[in-house]
Formats: sequence, structure tokens, C-alpha cells
Amino acid sequence: MFSLLIRFARRVGSGQSAPGHDPADQYVTVRLPDASVAASGQAAGSGTTGGTQNPTVILVPSPGGPQGHRRRWYSRIPRWLRWSVLAVVLLAVFRRIIGWAVLAVLSGALHLFGVSAHLPHISFGWPWSSAGTTTSTTLVGPLVLQKIEGIDKPALGTSTFDFMFSHTVSKPIGILPCWYSATFSAVGHASATVDLNPGPSWWKPSTGHYQLRVLSKPSGTAPGQVAVTMALPLPQLPQSVHDVSVDNTLSKPVSSDHSWTYPGLACGAIIKPQFAQAVLYAQAQQEAFTQSTTVKSVTQPLIAAAEKEAATIIGDNFVTPTLNAVDYKVARFSIRWVAPSRPAG
Repeated sequence: MFSLLIRFARRVGSGQSAPGHDPADQYVTVRLPDASVAASGQAAGSGTTGGTQNPTVILVPSPGGPQGHRRRWYSRIPRWLRWSVLAVVLLAVFRRIIGWAVLAVLSGALHLFGVSAHLPHISFGWPWSSAGTTTSTTLVGPLVLQKIEGIDKPALGTSTFDFMFSHTVSKPIGILPCWYSATFSAVGHASATVDLNPGPSWWKPSTGHYQLRVLSKPSGTAPGQVAVTMALPLPQLPQSVHDVSVDNTLSKPVSSDHSWTYPGLACGAIIKPQFAQAVLYAQAQQEAFTQSTTVKSVTQPLIAAAEKEAATIIGDNFVTPTLNAVDYKVARFSIRWVAPSRPAG
């Protein structure tokens, strides 16, 4: 552009020069917009030629021409203020998600340190979804049942009980009577088992073993309420002696009786090995198994412990957390116990 102007200035100068003038008069001086000077046909910055003042052409940028770099309007706002406004907007839009995450982390930390505290309930939800439409009523029941069907371990209800047993050995040697009898006090441990997931056929709608009824839907900050009723197989008592144990540290002899020939050399050598610890423990374990399957004062606490453990596992670990995650609260929860159906044949 500058070269075109210089050429134009030359032509203007040549058209105005009279014959016989010095060609140097045709030179012009160009003053750039930044106040620097450039001459056509001579060194820049020189405004005269041979003592003659050259005409000067001043270049003025057009209003629509290229301009310097303009600062954007928000560059005038301090950076810390811009980030603060952005953080406030994000907190306002995603407050439910942030609150839900903070409470989840806090609850986990308190549980890790064994602190029991009642924290407010905030359900997870995106800004464009309302609390009342977190999940539909028809999906709540199947969602909870799906969690229950994922249980892979039975519930064990353990009970401790005291019992007495006697051990007698009679080994006559010819006409010599040899016998020994001792009574022991022992402490037994046994567990009743509850099958928390009897299989898909157990949960079919036609059986009525699982019912979830929505009492109210979530509204604003108030969670919805449901009532859950379930049926589980009756607790199963110990099935073998291996399901019970005896505490040797708390077991001790109470009384004993023997023949007048004991502990003679012959009788002592025959009877004493019959009272080894392994022999006594095996008898005590068998007696504990009999007690835990036939004696009502032992079986009833076993069954009650198993039922309580099953209700705690299902209610606290599966039903309640699943419903709380979709903004529902358990208003009523109950389990009824039914005898499992025997397979045909």
C-alpha cells in the first residue's frame, strides 16, 4: 500500500514540475502513521534534496483498516473474580450432586471410625431432573428385589448354652469290678442358618413372598415412603455335629464315682485312657448337637437369633440403602417365616 502511495506521489510531483527543474524535485517525503519518515528515492528520514524541500505525503489509516489488538471486555475483570463467579454458578446448578457426594464421603468416614451420627438425607439428582421423578413407582419394587437376589451368603444366628453330660467306663477284670463315672459341665456354641435367597422361583409374584407398596412419592425435599413385606424359609437348626462346638476352657468336671478297685493297677490301666481329652470332647460335641436340635430351651434362642440376624442383613444392608438411593424411606419392614416346600419325590 505504501509503495502505491509513493508511486502516486511521484506521478503528482512529475506532473507539477516545470521543464528544466532538477529531477530531485520530483522526490516526495512520506510520513507514516507512527510518525516515522520514509522518502521515495532517497534515504529514509531525509526531508530535503539538494537544499530543496520535497512535498510531504502523510499517510492516515482508514477508519475501517487494520487496528491494533483490542482487549476483550471481560479482560477488565480480575481473574480471581471471574473464577469466583464461575464457582458460585456451578455450586448453584449442581448443589444436589455436590451435597450428595459430600454426605457420602462424610458418612463413610464416620462409619470407618465407628461414629454413629444421624446425617441429613440428600438424594442424587441432576439439575434438570426433579426429586419426584428420580424413579418411577413401578421400578422401585423390582430394583429392591434385584438387590435381594444378589445376596449370596446365609444369615447365621449363634447361641451359647450350658449343658451337662456323664462319661462312664466299665471294664470288669474277671471277678474284679472295674468301673468309673464322671459328670461334666460344658459350654456349647451352635448356629441356626437362614437362606436369604432361596432362588428365583421363591420370588415369583404368584407366591406372594415379596411385596413392596409405595405409601407416598417423593415431594420436594421430603422422601417417599414404602412398606416392604417378605417371606423367608424357617431358620434351619444345625444339621451335624460339625455345626456345633464346645468350649473346653469353660468345661469342667462336676462329680465322679468309681468302684472300690479303682485306681488299682489293673483297673487304672484299662479305664484311664477312656477319659482322654479327645474322647471327652467328641462326646461333649455330640451332646451339644442333641441339645441344639431337640431341647426347646436351646432351639428357641437359636431360631430367634437367626431371624434377627436375617432381618438386620436384609433390612439394613439391602432394602434401606437401595430405597434411600432413589429418594424413598422404609416406613414398615417385616419378614414372615414359612416352611420351604419339599420337592416332589
